[in-house]
Amino acid sequence: MKKFLIAILSLFMVALTLPLQAAPKTEKSLYERLGGVFAIAAVVDHFSDAVVQNPIVGKTSQNPALREWHTKNLGRLPGLKFMRTLWFCEVTGGPFKFSPTKPGKTHLGLEEAHRDLKISPEEFDEVAAELGRSLDFAKVPAREKREVLAAFAAHKNEVTAGYKTK
Repeated sequence: MKKFLIAILSLFMVALTLPLQAAPKTEKSLYERLGGVFAIAAVVDHFSDAVVQNPIVGKTSQNPALREWHTKNLGRLPGLKFMRTLWFCEVTGGPFKFSPTKPGKTHLGLEEAHRDLKISPEEFDEVAAELGRSLDFAKVPAREKREVLAAFAAHKNEVTAGYKTK
């Protein structure tokens, strides 16, 4: 028993003399790398205003539902910006939780919120392009821009669920 105790103490002493290695640094979330809620809200603000003005998906859109929303419902735009900010914060790993006004099949699902707008895949792509321009405007680095656009694109089928080909 005495030899065993000496061996354990010896190992403990050797362990104390070894250099300590720092724990591997965990990477920051996309939310943190974007700059948090204030930076995300600034992008959402720019993006939301740009979508209203966009000729394909905004107030002069050929899609009657989008055209009507962007001309007759702009009083709701501040609330929509808030909801978009919460959605982006959550989808990028931030501490804020999105609570949909029209729940989809999943917590972050967007199909019910967009169904009546009958958004085509091409219109979705134009909105994504507008988001990309807003990220560029905010000088979001390329890696984070790709990740944001990928998170957005992951919901394309939900957003276009109400569209029916003619």
